[in-house]
Amino acid sequence: MTEPLLAVRGIEKNFGGIAATRNVSLTLAAGAKEAIIGPNGAGKSTFFNLLTGFHAPDAGSVRFAGTDITGWPPHRIVQAGISRAFQVSNIFPRMTVIENVRTAVQARMGKGTSLFASAEGIGREHTEALLALTGMAEKAETTAGTLSQGDKKKLEIAIAVAAEPRLLLLDEPTAGMSVDETQETMALVDRLNAEEGVTILFTEHDMAVVFNHAARVTLLHRGEILVQGTPAEVRANEVAQRVYLGEQQL
Repeated sequence: MTEPLLAVRGIEKNFGGIAATRNVSLTLAAGAKEAIIGPNGAGKSTFFNLLTGFHAPDAGSVRFAGTDITGWPPHRIVQAGISRAFQVSNIFPRMTVIENVRTAVQARMGKGTSLFASAEGIGREHTEALLALTGMAEKAETTAGTLSQGDKKKLEIAIAVAAEPRLLLLDEPTAGMSVDETQETMALVDRLNAEEGVTILFTEHDMAVVFNHAARVTLLHRGEILVQGTPAEVRANEVAQRVYLGEQQL
Protein backbone atom coordinates (compact mmCIF):
# COMPACT_ATOMS: atom_id res chain seq x y z
CA MET A 1 0.00 0.00 0.00
CA THR A 2 1.38 3.41 -0.99
CA GLU A 3 2.13 5.69 1.96
CA PRO A 4 0.17 8.97 1.89
CA LEU A 5 2.05 12.17 1.16
CA LEU A 6 0.80 13.65 4.45
CA ALA A 7 -0.23 11.64 7.50
CA VAL A 8 -1.32 13.52 10.62
CA ARG A 9 -2.07 11.30 13.61
CA GLY A 10 -3.83 12.46 16.77
CA ILE A 11 -2.34 15.93 16.76
CA GLU A 12 -3.21 18.20 19.67
CA LYS A 13 -2.42 21.75 20.74
CA ASN A 14 -3.47 23.59 23.89
CA PHE A 15 -3.20 27.27 24.71
CA GLY A 16 -3.60 28.10 28.39
CA GLY A 17 -5.74 25.08 29.02
CA ILE A 18 -7.90 25.67 25.94
CA ALA A 19 -7.75 22.89 23.35
CA ALA A 20 -7.20 24.45 19.92
CA THR A 21 -6.95 21.03 18.26
CA ARG A 22 -7.96 17.72 19.80
CA ASN A 23 -6.95 14.35 18.39
CA VAL A 24 -6.97 15.53 14.76
CA SER A 25 -5.98 12.93 12.18
CA LEU A 26 -5.84 13.53 8.45
CA THR A 27 -4.18 11.88 5.47
CA LEU A 28 -3.55 13.31 2.03
CA ALA A 29 -2.56 11.29 -1.01
CA ALA A 30 -0.11 12.83 -3.46
CA GLY A 31 -2.06 14.86 -6.00
CA ALA A 32 -5.09 15.36 -3.77
CA LYS A 33 -7.06 18.60 -3.53
CA GLU A 34 -8.96 18.88 -0.27
CA ALA A 35 -10.59 21.51 1.95
CA ILE A 36 -10.94 22.13 5.66
CA ILE A 37 -14.03 24.02 6.78
CA GLY A 38 -15.44 25.16 10.09
CA PRO A 39 -16.60 28.23 12.00
CA ASN A 40 -14.18 30.85 13.29
CA GLY A 41 -12.25 29.37 16.20
CA ALA A 42 -12.65 25.82 14.93
CA GLY A 43 -8.88 25.26 14.87
CA LYS A 44 -8.18 25.57 11.15
CA SER A 45 -5.34 28.10 11.43
CA THR A 46 -3.85 26.27 14.41
CA PHE A 47 -3.87 23.08 12.39
CA PHE A 48 -2.02 24.79 9.53
CA ASN A 49 0.44 26.27 12.04
CA LEU A 50 1.13 22.78 13.36
CA LEU A 51 1.75 21.46 9.85
CA THR A 52 4.15 24.28 9.01
CA GLY A 53 6.15 24.42 12.24
CA PHE A 54 4.80 27.68 13.63
CA HIS A 55 3.44 25.70 16.58
CA ALA A 56 4.87 22.54 18.12
CA PRO A 57 2.20 19.94 18.91
CA ASP A 58 1.54 18.83 22.47
CA ALA A 59 0.70 15.35 21.22
CA GLY A 60 0.46 13.44 17.97
CA SER A 61 2.66 13.28 14.89
CA VAL A 62 3.06 14.63 11.37
CA ARG A 63 4.64 12.54 8.63
CA PHE A 64 5.40 13.99 5.23
CA ALA A 65 6.68 11.98 2.27
CA GLY A 66 7.60 9.16 4.63
CA THR A 67 9.51 11.31 7.11
CA ASP A 68 8.44 12.28 10.62
CA ILE A 69 8.53 16.11 10.60
CA THR A 70 6.82 16.60 13.96
CA GLY A 71 8.26 19.67 15.69
CA TRP A 72 10.48 20.71 12.79
CA PRO A 73 11.04 24.48 12.43
CA PRO A 74 9.31 26.27 9.54
CA HIS A 75 12.39 26.61 7.30
CA ARG A 76 13.05 22.85 7.40
CA ILE A 77 9.42 22.12 6.59
CA VAL A 78 9.56 24.44 3.59
CA GLN A 79 12.73 22.71 2.42
CA ALA A 80 10.99 19.34 2.84
CA GLY A 81 8.27 20.43 0.41
CA ILE A 82 5.40 22.12 2.27
CA SER A 83 4.60 25.74 1.43
CA ARG A 84 1.82 28.03 2.61
CA ALA A 85 -0.03 31.10 1.38
CA PHE A 86 -1.58 33.02 4.24
CA GLN A 87 -5.06 34.54 4.56
CA VAL A 88 -3.56 37.98 5.18
CA SER A 89 -1.39 38.99 2.25
CA ASN A 90 2.26 38.18 2.92
CA ILE A 91 4.03 40.18 0.22
CA PHE A 92 6.50 43.07 0.07
CA PRO A 93 4.09 45.91 -0.85
CA ARG A 94 6.74 48.42 -1.96
CA MET A 95 8.47 45.99 -4.28
CA THR A 96 7.27 45.17 -7.76
CA VAL A 97 5.60 41.88 -8.60
CA ILE A 98 8.70 40.52 -10.31
CA GLU A 99 10.93 41.61 -7.41
CA ASN A 100 8.69 39.75 -4.96
CA VAL A 101 8.77 36.55 -6.98
CA ARG A 102 12.49 36.82 -7.80
CA THR A 103 13.30 37.23 -4.10
CA ALA A 104 11.40 34.04 -3.31
CA VAL A 105 13.10 32.17 -6.14
CA GLN A 106 16.54 33.30 -5.02
CA ALA A 107 15.76 32.32 -1.44
CA ARG A 108 14.95 28.82 -2.68
CA MET A 109 18.21 28.76 -4.63
CA GLY A 110 20.15 30.09 -1.64
CA LYS A 111 21.47 32.97 -3.71
CA GLY A 112 21.12 36.71 -3.69
CA THR A 113 24.15 38.23 -5.37
CA SER A 114 27.02 36.92 -7.44
CA LEU A 115 30.42 38.17 -8.56
CA PHE A 116 29.55 37.22 -12.11
CA ALA A 117 25.87 38.11 -12.46
CA SER A 118 23.54 40.80 -11.20
CA ALA A 119 20.95 39.86 -8.60
CA GLU A 120 18.28 40.55 -11.22
CA GLY A 121 19.67 37.82 -13.43
CA ILE A 122 19.71 35.06 -10.83
CA GLY A 123 16.69 32.83 -11.15
CA ARG A 124 15.26 34.90 -14.00
CA GLU A 125 13.97 31.95 -16.01
CA HIS A 126 12.17 30.41 -13.03
CA THR A 127 10.78 33.79 -12.01
CA GLU A 128 9.37 34.44 -15.47
CA ALA A 129 7.88 30.95 -15.57
CA LEU A 130 6.10 31.53 -12.26
CA LEU A 131 4.72 34.86 -13.45
CA ALA A 132 3.39 33.19 -16.58
CA LEU A 133 1.94 30.27 -14.62
CA THR A 134 0.06 32.53 -12.24
CA GLY A 135 -1.11 35.00 -14.88
CA MET A 136 0.95 37.85 -13.45
CA ALA A 137 3.44 38.38 -16.30
CA GLU A 138 1.69 41.49 -17.58
CA LYS A 139 1.88 43.05 -14.11
CA ALA A 140 5.51 42.17 -13.47
CA GLU A 141 6.55 45.81 -12.99
CA THR A 142 3.51 46.80 -10.93
CA THR A 143 4.12 47.75 -7.31
CA ALA A 144 2.69 44.90 -5.27
CA GLY A 145 0.86 47.08 -2.78
CA THR A 146 -1.30 48.58 -5.52
CA LEU A 147 -2.63 45.24 -6.79
CA SER A 148 -6.24 44.16 -6.44
CA GLN A 149 -7.07 41.57 -3.79
CA GLY A 150 -7.24 38.86 -6.44
CA ASP A 151 -3.87 39.75 -7.92
CA LYS A 152 -2.27 39.98 -4.48
CA LYS A 153 -3.41 36.42 -3.83
CA LYS A 154 -2.02 35.25 -7.19
CA LEU A 155 1.27 36.90 -6.31
CA GLU A 156 1.33 35.24 -2.91
CA ILE A 157 0.64 31.88 -4.54
CA ALA A 158 3.51 32.52 -6.96
CA ILE A 159 5.77 33.25 -3.98
CA ALA A 160 4.64 30.06 -2.24
CA VAL A 161 5.12 27.98 -5.38
CA ALA A 162 8.64 29.41 -5.80
CA ALA A 163 9.63 27.06 -2.98
CA GLU A 164 8.75 24.15 -5.31
CA PRO A 165 6.36 22.52 -2.85
CA ARG A 166 4.81 19.10 -3.14
CA LEU A 167 2.08 20.26 -0.75
CA LEU A 168 0.60 23.76 -0.87
CA LEU A 169 -1.51 25.03 2.04
CA LEU A 170 -3.88 27.90 1.27
CA ASP A 171 -5.56 29.94 4.02
CA GLU A 172 -8.93 31.19 2.69
CA PRO A 173 -7.59 31.85 -0.81
CA THR A 174 -10.68 33.77 -1.98
CA ALA A 175 -11.35 35.93 1.11
CA GLY A 176 -12.45 39.45 0.18
CA MET A 177 -12.58 38.75 -3.55
CA SER A 178 -15.16 39.56 -6.18
CA VAL A 179 -16.86 36.73 -8.04
CA ASP A 180 -14.51 37.12 -11.02
CA GLU A 181 -11.41 37.21 -8.81
CA THR A 182 -12.61 34.11 -6.97
CA GLN A 183 -13.05 32.22 -10.22
CA GLU A 184 -9.62 33.27 -11.50
CA THR A 185 -7.89 32.34 -8.25
CA MET A 186 -9.51 28.93 -8.00
CA ALA A 187 -8.80 28.26 -11.69
CA LEU A 188 -5.13 28.85 -10.82
CA VAL A 189 -5.38 26.50 -7.84
CA ASP A 190 -6.99 23.83 -10.03
CA ARG A 191 -4.25 24.29 -12.63
CA LEU A 192 -1.47 23.92 -10.06
CA ASN A 193 -3.07 20.70 -8.91
CA ALA A 194 -3.98 19.17 -12.27
CA GLU A 195 -1.10 20.35 -14.45
CA GLU A 196 1.77 20.90 -12.01
CA GLY A 197 0.95 17.98 -9.70
CA VAL A 198 0.90 20.08 -6.52
CA THR A 199 -1.12 18.57 -3.69
CA ILE A 200 -3.52 21.18 -2.29
CA LEU A 201 -5.09 21.62 1.15
CA PHE A 202 -7.11 24.78 1.66
CA THR A 203 -9.39 26.40 4.22
CA GLU A 204 -12.37 28.36 2.99
CA HIS A 205 -15.66 29.87 4.20
CA ASP A 206 -17.21 30.12 0.72
CA MET A 207 -19.05 26.81 0.42
CA ALA A 208 -19.51 27.20 -3.33
CA VAL A 209 -15.72 27.25 -3.67
CA VAL A 210 -15.35 24.25 -1.37
CA PHE A 211 -17.98 22.09 -3.00
CA ASN A 212 -16.87 22.96 -6.54
CA HIS A 213 -13.13 22.51 -6.08
CA ALA A 214 -12.37 20.03 -3.27
CA ALA A 215 -12.48 16.27 -3.77
CA ARG A 216 -12.77 15.72 -0.01
CA VAL A 217 -13.86 17.98 2.84
CA THR A 218 -13.03 17.93 6.56
CA LEU A 219 -15.22 19.81 9.03
CA LEU A 220 -13.47 21.05 12.17
CA HIS A 221 -15.45 22.25 15.18
CA ARG A 222 -13.96 23.29 18.52
CA GLY A 223 -10.68 21.70 17.57
CA GLU A 224 -12.11 18.32 16.62
CA ILE A 225 -12.97 16.63 13.34
CA LEU A 226 -16.73 16.12 13.14
CA VAL A 227 -17.18 15.04 9.54
CA GLN A 228 -14.93 13.91 6.68
CA GLY A 229 -16.10 12.92 3.23
CA THR A 230 -16.83 13.96 -0.31
CA PRO A 231 -18.56 17.31 -0.86
CA ALA A 232 -21.85 15.48 -1.42
CA GLU A 233 -21.45 13.48 1.78
CA VAL A 234 -20.60 16.54 3.87
CA ARG A 235 -23.38 18.61 2.30
CA ALA A 236 -25.92 15.92 3.22
CA ASN A 237 -24.57 15.26 6.70
CA GLU A 238 -26.99 16.34 9.43
CA VAL A 239 -24.21 17.20 11.88
CA ALA A 240 -22.48 19.39 9.29
CA GLN A 241 -25.75 21.14 8.51
CA ARG A 242 -26.51 21.79 12.15
CA VAL A 243 -23.04 22.86 13.26
CA TYR A 244 -21.84 24.90 10.29
CA LEU A 245 -23.48 24.78 6.90
CA GLY A 246 -26.98 25.96 7.72
CA GLU A 247 -29.88 26.04 5.33
CA GLN A 248 -28.73 29.31 3.73
CA GLN A 249 -25.44 27.74 2.58
CA LEU A 250 -26.92 24.58 1.11
